[in-house]
Amino acid sequence: MLKLLSHSMRFQSFASTLSPPTLSRHGTASSSPLPRVLVSLRFAAFRNPNLRGRVFFCSDSSDGSDPPSVVDAAAGAKAAEAEVGDAASNLAAAMVPAVFKPEDCLTVLALPLPHRPLFPGFYMPIYVKDPKVLSALVESRKRQAPYAGAFLVKEDPGSGSTTASETEKSIADLKGKELLNRLHEVGTLAQITSIQGEQVILIGHRRLRITEMVEEDPLTVKVDHLKDQPYVDNDVMKATSFEVITTLRDVLKVHSLWRDQVQTYIQHIGDFNYPRLADFGAAICGGNKLQCQRVLEELNVLKRLQLTLELVKKEMEISKIQESIAKAIEEKISGEQRRYLLNEQLKAIKKELGLETDDKTALTSKFRERIEPNKDKCPPHVLQVIEEELTKLQLLEASSSEFNVTRNYLDWLTALPWGNYSDENFDVIRAQKILDEDHYGLTDVKERILEFIAVGKLRGTSQGKIICLSGPPGVGKTSIGRSIARALNRKFYRFSVGGLSDVAEIKGHRRTYIGAMPGKMVQCLKNVGTANPLVLIDEIDKLGRGHAGDPASAMLELLDPEQNANFLDHYLDVPIDLSKVLFVCTANVVEQIPNPLLDRMEVIAIAGYITDEKMHIARDYLEKSTREACGIKPEQVEVTGAALLNLIENYCREAGVRNLQKQIEKIYRKIALQLVRRDASNSLPAAVIESNESKGNVSVHSAEAIADEGIQSEAESAVTVLDSTESEGHGSRETLVGDENQNKVESIKIGNDEVIAEPETEVSDDDSLEAEIIEDSEASKSVEKVLVDESNLSDYVGKPVFHAERIYDQTPVGVVMGLAWTAMGGSTLYIETSLIEEGEGKGALTLTGQLGDVMKESAQIAHTVARRILLEKDTNINFFANSKLHLHVPAGATPKDGPSAGCTMITSLLSLALKKHVRKDLAMTGEVTLTGKILPIGGVKEKTIAARRSDVKTLIFPSANRRDFDELAENVKEGLDVHFVDEYSQIFDLAFADDN
Repeated sequence: MLKLLSHSMRFQSFASTLSPPTLSRHGTASSSPLPRVLVSLRFAAFRNPNLRGRVFFCSDSSDGSDPPSVVDAAAGAKAAEAEVGDAASNLAAAMVPAVFKPEDCLTVLALPLPHRPLFPGFYMPIYVKDPKVLSALVESRKRQAPYAGAFLVKEDPGSGSTTASETEKSIADLKGKELLNRLHEVGTLAQITSIQGEQVILIGHRRLRITEMVEEDPLTVKVDHLKDQPYVDNDVMKATSFEVITTLRDVLKVHSLWRDQVQTYIQHIGDFNYPRLADFGAAICGGNKLQCQRVLEELNVLKRLQLTLELVKKEMEISKIQESIAKAIEEKISGEQRRYLLNEQLKAIKKELGLETDDKTALTSKFRERIEPNKDKCPPHVLQVIEEELTKLQLLEASSSEFNVTRNYLDWLTALPWGNYSDENFDVIRAQKILDEDHYGLTDVKERILEFIAVGKLRGTSQGKIICLSGPPGVGKTSIGRSIARALNRKFYRFSVGGLSDVAEIKGHRRTYIGAMPGKMVQCLKNVGTANPLVLIDEIDKLGRGHAGDPASAMLELLDPEQNANFLDHYLDVPIDLSKVLFVCTANVVEQIPNPLLDRMEVIAIAGYITDEKMHIARDYLEKSTREACGIKPEQVEVTGAALLNLIENYCREAGVRNLQKQIEKIYRKIALQLVRRDASNSLPAAVIESNESKGNVSVHSAEAIADEGIQSEAESAVTVLDSTESEGHGSRETLVGDENQNKVESIKIGNDEVIAEPETEVSDDDSLEAEIIEDSEASKSVEKVLVDESNLSDYVGKPVFHAERIYDQTPVGVVMGLAWTAMGGSTLYIETSLIEEGEGKGALTLTGQLGDVMKESAQIAHTVARRILLEKDTNINFFANSKLHLHVPAGATPKDGPSAGCTMITSLLSLALKKHVRKDLAMTGEVTLTGKILPIGGVKEKTIAARRSDVKTLIFPSANRRDFDELAENVKEGLDVHFVDEYSQIFDLAFADDN
């Protein structure tokens, strides 16, 4: 029958004579159209004869339950056998000799199948690694009984997700009952067709069920042969089979591998009935192995077909998804290819028409256009380098790395403002006005800038300078740089070098490095677009030093007026003229700047601001800008001068005004919150009118909820206006004269603010009453003003941070006031000396107060000088030799160092030895040598300001500091009795005068 069907497909002449009716389960001819549908499947399969199949089939797959098909055209069958003789001879080689029948196999070797079950009629290659099993299979084949049982392995519940190789390895380790328990009971009787090494080719014949184990190694079991249950060829069976065939045909259209399998199966299987259709569908689909095992175990043909239909439907959905994915990817690839081709064609067309040039030509044109305006001003050596690089750019491929390096290099070279200078302002009056608008004081800095402008006006051109502004934080060093740029009409550029440890940030990287960039100065010139900007180098005293070099040494070339005319950046590698650039550096401590770098700069010290200057700055600059930033009108708030003075002296004693600005901003933020809350409370109903028919009186109750952070912890509410007779008894209210009724307006002070409440009014008409209330409320709003004075300042900024530095009105014996410089600007410093014990040879000196090494040495020098002076005075000459003394410098938590307290320590020791008080309101400072000479000190302005703050009238300075004191402003020197000394003997006479 198989040969006849195959022959009919190849030769169309046989198709009309052959009509292969299938027999039912009971041997009667069936009129089912299933064969005709399968013929259409075969035609679909033969359209692609070159595909390779992944499985093979045999013709002897009958399980003994299906009767053979009957064909009337015997002559046609014989002719077909003659035509396909070769195929028959090949098939006969795979058949089992007739001496042994499959149904006689009741004891078989059990072969485990790890991945999928073997269905009747299908080939399956397996690998047998157990030598005993392999030898038993070879022996069985020699005995003309080449059959074995193939059973699917159950999943190990404890294995989780394992790979196929791990599963096969775990199965190979199982033996005997352990392997038997892992096998499904229902399997397939398989014929052993060939054995090549470890590979065994099996062909499924019929279903088996394991009954018992015969031998453990190799595993041999007794089996029962299973037969399909009888079925009726009814409409349900036909419809289910047709649906399976229809789904298979749909899958064949998109799944080329399935077409090959159908072709091979039809060539080798003679009768395609319902059970075989179910096995075929389950065998070729890619379903789960447990679902395929269910199909193998199912003996009810209709249920088996239904299970197969479910599997092929799932396969159809997978095929649709696969087709959609392939189509989307193909569309994407084809779209990208199409777009690329069109773009390339468009570029070619534009290039032919002269509408567009290639990338290299466009870049060259861009660079030439950029350098053209400054070509006359550009130095010749720079133009030569640009031309060479442009020529090299044309020779390079756009895809090479050197092309990008050259392009970036040309981009930087052509972007610099070669010879492009901004027009400077030589108007001294205008510059003075601009500097005074932005900053109060800073006379030295302003004078130096005006000198710079004056020199430029006389010469007709200006040269670059290097100015260093030194001073404590917050004195306006950075902001004055911006004002200078505005006064000179120069572009401003700022960069900070604090913590900078890489020389490449100053001098640039080599172009060979990946991500190379020029230094900060080249970036500055590109950003500002002029060759004479004002460059502010911030925090130059905090330059770092790391493995990448010493930036301070790299700054030498940049800040040297003799060298920066030919400054060489590592990236550009061409000299750049920086001689017209005005450099302004800022530093907190000049001593931390390396001496070679400091030698190249003109240092202008900004010592700080005294109280009067801070008052002007706060009133004219800080308060005004803060009020505008907070959106507060001047008539809404008033900060008294006493409040500002208190704020400066008790909260902001530092030399700068940065902390003062923070405190003023804090005050105005709280005032803004207070005003917003007041407006919110005023938006509520301002009056509740109650009618009193018997008296005709109307009481107006005004409620306001006023709460302010830090001023009032809880909102005051329900301010009730009392009767005019009662209101006279309150002491904190004001009476305002209104209309002729002379209604009383109550002003109640709540949380240091005055809030005016509406008066109680007697009217006869409700409308007139409401109008008067609105008028009174508007009048009250116009006079509401927040007042910040000395009494309520702490409500806004908290408790005072600083207290009076002066501890004693009259210093006791052994205590002398000194003067010290600090980062806060300067302060008074007490030196206290006390006698611990006296005794022969017990002379010693103990030092406390967290003193530095230099200050400790000054104390030892002071002890020696004091002993010498005491010997000269012939008074208690053995005091220091027989006295154990303790010298302390408060406050103990503050580190102290420096030599300027030497004269103060000597005076303290002599006061204790002579048992004399020093002069009242006296403070001194100065370094002392062993011979009693007084050496100069620093911080004269700060120390003078500190003395004025402590109400000290008499000061002692070294004679060498007379020039520093004379340079101070008159308001700083006013009212002070200053003595300048060269030797300590002069201090002794001043401190221990008879009129003490």
